[in-house]
Amino acid sequence: MSFHYIKKAITPQELLEHYALPKELRELKKQRDREIRDVIKGDSDKFLVIIGPCSADNESSVCDYVSRLAKVQEKVKDSLILIPRIYTNKPRTTGEGYKGMLHQPDPEKAPDLLEGLIAIRKMHLRAIKETYLFAADEMLYPENLPYMEDLLSYVAVGARSVEDQQHRLAISGMDIPAGMKNPTSGDFSVMLNSCIAAQGGHTFFFRGWEVKTDGNPYTHTILRGAVNKHGQCIPNYHYEDLQILMEKYSQLNLKNPATIIDANHSNSNKRYDQQPRIVHEILNNRLHDKDIQKLVKGVMIESYIEPGNQGIHGHVYGKSITDACLGWEESEKLIDLIAEHI
Repeated sequence: MSFHYIKKAITPQELLEHYALPKELRELKKQRDREIRDVIKGDSDKFLVIIGPCSADNESSVCDYVSRLAKVQEKVKDSLILIPRIYTNKPRTTGEGYKGMLHQPDPEKAPDLLEGLIAIRKMHLRAIKETYLFAADEMLYPENLPYMEDLLSYVAVGARSVEDQQHRLAISGMDIPAGMKNPTSGDFSVMLNSCIAAQGGHTFFFRGWEVKTDGNPYTHTILRGAVNKHGQCIPNYHYEDLQILMEKYSQLNLKNPATIIDANHSNSNKRYDQQPRIVHEILNNRLHDKDIQKLVKGVMIESYIEPGNQGIHGHVYGKSITDACLGWEESEKLIDLIAEHI
């Protein structure tokens, strides 16, 4: 076998003991979680905006970004709930390239996952302490959930993970909203089957234990566009797509039917500057159709301080080193636009 055991991982208990979330912030998180759950359940008319960098690559610039977001949140608090994207794991289509801060706390140095675990927890804690906002992250590795679950208010499962059994079962043991993206093929049934699995209770092995879960009723869908057999991007945020999703939901016995629409990725053909146009269409569809208004609970937007992206060695502060993002100025305008339409 070609496994080379490098160093023993720190346990979640050890990490949480050294970098604990203070008690007063734990109470604040419960309140925030409840507010987000109420949106998914339909008990709140507020709209979710899950927004932030494609990947969280630098603690200072990420916390700077979230601090800016917190000021805007105060301004739009009556209509929007802003959830910062602090994505610390970056799935790679070919397995090559920067895999996120968990792997490389310094993008220009060799991988160090032990230091990466410490770095991502410290970054999340700093963002919470400075802004009182609780973030979303992508579940790329289900077994890493215990290192971060007390800090997150939203979890997404990506297009390449959504068919994986372990991801579905791990989500079934969470009590915060979790979004299941459609796979890259665009097949809605795969995404919905993932929701069925995660909303049910299961018994399985997890981190050396036999565990039992109660199911997560806040599991819902995320539309992120698709890619056809020719490699062409096919958007799925249009009115007709939402009608199809509503029809499929109506045929299933799922709790809290809901969807979030990802304005980037295959919905924008990775043209980050198209995100405002796409969000505007989503808002118009909600205004046009009350059933779509009930279904679409929020949007995902990739945004950072500087627009576009750069290479790992670019060193432009607050500019993505993975997918291109909206800059801050345009992002703030977009949030204001969303608030006006809700």
